[in-house]
Amino acid sequence: MLVLFETPLGFCLFKFNEGKFSSTDIWKEFETPERANAAIKLKAIHRFGSTADAVEDITAMQEGKLSKALQDFLTDEVVKRGKKDKLAVIDKTLASSIHKKLGIDVVSDSTSLDLFRGIRGQLATLLDGLNPQDMATMNLGLSHSLSRFKLKFSPDKIDTMVIQAVALIDDLDKEINVYSMRIKEWYGWHFPEMGKIVVDNLAYAKVVKTLGIRTNAAITSLADILPEDLEAAVKASSEISMGSEISEGDMEHIRHLCDQVISITEYRSQLGEYLQNRMHAIAPNLTALVGEFIGARLISHAGSLNNLAKQPASTVQIFGAEKALFRALKAKHNTPKYGLLYHASLVSQTPPKLKGKMSRMLATKTSLSARVDAIADVNTKSDDQAPSIGVAYRAKLESRIRALSYRSDLNPAPGQRGRVSRNHPKFEMSGGPATAKYNTAADSAAEEVKADRLKRKEENRAAKEAKKGKKARKEDSNDDQGERMEVDGADNNEDEDEEKEKERKRLRKLEKRAAKEAARALKAQTEDGDGEAKKKKKSD
Repeated sequence: MLVLFETPLGFCLFKFNEGKFSSTDIWKEFETPERANAAIKLKAIHRFGSTADAVEDITAMQEGKLSKALQDFLTDEVVKRGKKDKLAVIDKTLASSIHKKLGIDVVSDSTSLDLFRGIRGQLATLLDGLNPQDMATMNLGLSHSLSRFKLKFSPDKIDTMVIQAVALIDDLDKEINVYSMRIKEWYGWHFPEMGKIVVDNLAYAKVVKTLGIRTNAAITSLADILPEDLEAAVKASSEISMGSEISEGDMEHIRHLCDQVISITEYRSQLGEYLQNRMHAIAPNLTALVGEFIGARLISHAGSLNNLAKQPASTVQIFGAEKALFRALKAKHNTPKYGLLYHASLVSQTPPKLKGKMSRMLATKTSLSARVDAIADVNTKSDDQAPSIGVAYRAKLESRIRALSYRSDLNPAPGQRGRVSRNHPKFEMSGGPATAKYNTAADSAAEEVKADRLKRKEENRAAKEAKKGKKARKEDSNDDQGERMEVDGADNNEDEDEEKEKERKRLRKLEKRAAKEAARALKAQTEDGDGEAKKKKKSD
C-alpha cells in the first residue's frame, strides 16, 4: 500500500505493509523509531520549488482539489509505473478527485487516520538527514504563509468589499444631492429660470460650468450637454431672466462646486461598475434575480453572503423594515410586507394589491439563490451557466405576475365589483357591400310593446300615489280631531277670556246702538217741532 503525506518539504510517497494496515493496533507500529522504519519506507518525494508553490499546493489539497504538481507527481510515480497498490490519503474529497482523474484505488477511513498520525509523530526519523529543529522552523514558516494567504483571499473579505462599496454609493448619492441643491440655490439667484428647464443634477452642473454668467448664453454652445430644444429654451430664458447680477469671484466658487459634483458623479459610476462586477463574481444567481444593488444591500444588511444564506425567507422579506415590524407588533397592527425587496424590479412592476404576495415569493427565491451562491465554489461561479438558477427563478416569477394580474382582472375585489377592469374595444361588424345591415324598421313592434309597458307602469304608479294620498288625508283628519279634543281640554282658561271679551264687545255694540236710536229720536222730534211751527205761520 502507498501512502501520500504532505510535509513542509513537499509531497512524500511511503510504502506500507498492507497486511498491517487492516490491524486495529496500527499505532503500535510507530511506538519507536526502529519499529516505524521497519513498517514504512520512503519511496519518492516531490519538493516544493518556493513558499508560494507550497502555499498553493497545500491550499488545494486542503480544499480537496488535485493540484497540477501533485497530479504530475502521482502520474510519474504510480500511473506510469503501473503500480496496482492502493493509495491512502487523509482527505475523502481529495481521494475522490484522485480516483476520478487518475483512476487510482484510494483509501480514506479511520484506520488511515491512525496511520497518518503515526507518520507525523516519526516524520524526522522517516526522512533521513533531516534535523528536527529545521523541520519545526519550516512548519512555522509555512503555517504563517498559509494563514496570510487564507486571510488575504477569504470569501468574507470579498463580502466586505461589496458591503463597503454599496455603503459608499449611498454616501455619494447623498453628497451629490446636497451639492446639487446648493448649486441650484446659489446659481438660482442669478438665473432662476434654468432650474425648471434642466432637471438632471449632472447636466445642470455642466451647464453652469460651461455657461458662467447668463449673458454668455448667446455665444456659448451647449450642444454637447443638452438637446437642441433644451438648449434653445435656456438661451431664450437667459434673455428675459429676472435674476440678479453676480461677479466673477462668485462665479469662480460656483464653478469649483460644479467640478466637485461632476467628479463625484463620475466616480459614482465607476464604483457602480465595480460593484456590478463583484456581485456577478460572488453571487451570480442573487444578482440575476434582484439586481446587483438590491443584492449588495441584502448582503450588507445580513453581514455576509453566508449569513444571508442562513436566514429564512420570512426574515429576508422584511430586511430593512425592522422598526416598522416592532412598531406594528407593539401597537398590534398589521406587520410590514416588504423591506429592501420593495425596490426590486419584480415588486415595482407588480400591481399594488399584489405587491405583498410578490414580495413573499421573491423572498423565497432570494433565500434559495443566496444559498446556492454561498455553497458554490469559485470555478462554478465563474462559469457562463452560473446564474442559470437565478434566471430561471426570475422567469418563473414574471410568469406568476402575469397570471396573478390576469386573475385579479377577471375576479375583482368585493369593493370593485361594479368597476370595469378591462377596457374592451367596441365590436363593430365590418365586411364588403354584400354584408347584411341591421333593419331599424323592424323595431316598430318592439317599440310599441315597450311604450305600452311604460304607460301601464305610469298608470299603476298614479293609482298607488292616489291611494296613498287618500289614506294620508284620512289619517290627517283623525289626527286633527284628536288634537282638537286635546286643545279643548287644555285651553279652558283661554275660552273664558274669549267669552268675556265677546261679552264686552256685545255690550259695547248695544251701547252704540242705543246711542244711535236716541240720536235718531231726537232728530225726529226736532223735525216734528219745525213742521208744526211752519204750519202755524201758514195759518196765520
